[in-house]
Amino acid sequence: MQEHPNLSYIKELSGDDAEFEQKFMRILKDEFPEESQTYYYHIENDELEMAAEIVHKLKHKFNILCLPNAYRLAVVYEEELRSGNKQKDDNLRVVLNQVKDYLNSL
Repeated sequence: MQEHPNLSYIKELSGDDAEFEQKFMRILKDEFPEESQTYYYHIENDELEMAAEIVHKLKHKFNILCLPNAYRLAVVYEEELRSGNKQKDDNLRVVLNQVKDYLNSL
């Protein structure tokens, strides 16, 4: 079963505070595109340790957007990148595109 990003965690965290939710979403919408582009740059330039640092940041956004499988992928992939293995790049790109599309739809 494929998972889909959602705002249920943010809504739970906010306690129905719409202003808090909007601030949180603005942060996600500002940071996510920059971080994903930085990830692509580091992968394309074989800077795997730097890519791992970005995956570390991204995994927390996956968790916030209720994507536990993507979070687990990022945890494993971060360590693999640190070991010089970027074989899960295609898998992560699928998640990045899914999150980008979702954030753009909000």
